[in-house]
Amino acid sequence: MNARPIEQDRAHDPPIRRTELACPGHSLSMMAKAAATEADQVMFDLEDAVALSQKEAARQTVIQALTTIERGNLPPKLYTFRPNGLATRFFYRDLIDVIEAAGAHLDGIVIPKVNDPADVLFVDRLLTQIELNMGLAGGRIAIEALIESAEGVLHAEQIAKATPRMAGLIFGLMDFAGDIGAKELGDEQFFYYNYAKAKVIVAARAARIACIDGVTLAVRDLAACERDAAMASRMGFEGKWAIHPAQVPVINAAFTPTADEIAKAQRIITAYERADTAQGLGALVIDDQMIDAATLTVERRRLAIARRAGLL
Repeated sequence: MNARPIEQDRAHDPPIRRTELACPGHSLSMMAKAAATEADQVMFDLEDAVALSQKEAARQTVIQALTTIERGNLPPKLYTFRPNGLATRFFYRDLIDVIEAAGAHLDGIVIPKVNDPADVLFVDRLLTQIELNMGLAGGRIAIEALIESAEGVLHAEQIAKATPRMAGLIFGLMDFAGDIGAKELGDEQFFYYNYAKAKVIVAARAARIACIDGVTLAVRDLAACERDAAMASRMGFEGKWAIHPAQVPVINAAFTPTADEIAKAQRIITAYERADTAQGLGALVIDDQMIDAATLTVERRRLAIARRAGLL
């Protein structure tokens, strides 16, 4: 029997992306503060958060942040950046300059306004060229795609599987609403955009990559953020974007299993492994719930998140 023990090593856990904290790329101090939070991922932004007149300067500031922020005493996290859109005149220099100067310090890039798999393949090939030129390990820098248009939603499955670099899909609420002519940006978004959000989740899960929900715009309304995060978690997203450090603890809590959920996961996995060893059973009933190998995937991920959160 090759069952994975409950106390499996952290090194075998998948990356956890409960919270992706977006931070303006023009401010070194704000990026340093973001790195000091408990966010699982930080995203230094060169797109929407940076004024047109500051694009080139912000590019150099992002490089400075990635190469100078001392990470030794900071909470562990993934470091990413968002270049400007592929259709802009800034994109290629964003990618080349940042990766050449700071690629060794990057875990991934977040590509905005991805409409079809060709967009991802273009970025993938350019990344490969830069890695080869700079002597970086090929394919190490991951790609996350922002799905924020009707075309992007329709092509979500192909986008998710476009390249082995793909690490996640992110639903971009504001741009998607603008693209389809909708107005809802608040507490009823899970009703009005249920199809689009579900499509992103299913596409990501089918490709075995992360699926992340978008932002809560009411920065000071932490109750709204808590509501949106809870809904996203219940729907199947594994994380959510934050646009202010104050949102990070609220979002983390929504995507972190409770003590009861942790105990239940441990009990289910232990019972299943014993049933397999002692009786050769591949399915059993616990608390009136049928448990099989598919259930274990959910429970093991709960425990992986608990370990990442320091609860185990």
